[in-house]
Amino acid sequence: MTKKIIALVDGSTYSKSVCDHAGWIAGRGVYAVELMHVLGRREGGAGSDLSGAISLGARSALLEELSRLDEQRAKLALTRGRAILEDAKALLEDDGIRATEHLRHGDLIEAISEKEGDAEMILVGKRGEAADFAKGHLGSNLERVVRVASKPLFIASRAFRPIRKVLIAYDGSASARRAVDYVARSPLYAGLGVSIVTVGSDTDAARAGLDDARTMLSAAGIEAETAILPGQPEEALGKLIEESGFDHLVMGASGHSRLRSLFVGSTSLEMIRTCKVPILLVR
Repeated sequence: MTKKIIALVDGSTYSKSVCDHAGWIAGRGVYAVELMHVLGRREGGAGSDLSGAISLGARSALLEELSRLDEQRAKLALTRGRAILEDAKALLEDDGIRATEHLRHGDLIEAISEKEGDAEMILVGKRGEAADFAKGHLGSNLERVVRVASKPLFIASRAFRPIRKVLIAYDGSASARRAVDYVARSPLYAGLGVSIVTVGSDTDAARAGLDDARTMLSAAGIEAETAILPGQPEEALGKLIEESGFDHLVMGASGHSRLRSLFVGSTSLEMIRTCKVPILLVR
C-alpha cells in the first residue's frame, strides 16, 4: 500500500508552499498526498447561530433574516473550502503528483488525530490566513499541531526552494536519535548533503553522541559532517543556517538539554518563527 502524507491547506499565502513541499516530498518518496482543509465550527455554521443572540421580543422577521445569514455564511465557507482543495490538487497534479481531497468540519486537532494514523508525515504552513497581517507571530493552529502531532511534522517556510543541504540539530535525546534514524531511513534525504550539529559544551559525551549519529547515517549510505557550536541553540542554529546556506532543519521535538525548551514554550515558537527554512520535527 502506498504511504501517504497529509498536507493541510487553508488558502493562505503559505498554502502554495505547502503544496510545493508536498510535491517535492511525494516525488522523492513515492508518497500519495492527501490534502485536507478543516472548516472550523463557526465556518460550518455550528456554534455560530446569530439568531440565538437576539433577546426575547425581537421581531420574527429579524430572526428569520439572521438565520438565513447563518446558512449563507456556512454555504460560502463550504464553497471556499472546496475551491481551496481543488486549487491545491491542481497544483500537485500539474507536477504529476497524485492527490486526494478531504474537507472536514470541526476541530483541526481532532481531524489530525483521526487521520494521521496511517500517514507518514503531516505538512503545515508556518502561518495561516492572517500571515500578511501577523508576520511576527505564528499561527495559533500551528502551535496546537506542534504540541499534539505524533507523526513527523514538516513545517513549510513561506516559499519553496529546492532542498540540497540538510542540518540536523542533535542533543543526544531520544527524539533527536529518532530524528537521525528518520533521516537514515527516509528516501527524502538520499543523496543530499547532511550535517549534524550539537550546540553547547565541547565534551567527550557530546562528541561520542555525534559519532553515534554519524555512524547511524553512514550505515544508510549518508556521509554527514559533524560540529559542536557554542551558545544558545536558537541563536547558534539560526546563524549557521543563514551563513552556511542550509535549506532544511531536522530536529527532535523534545530533548533533555537546552534544546528541550525549543519545543516546550515561547522559545520553541521563537525558533520556528525566525527560521527561514522548512523544519521537520520528529517525536
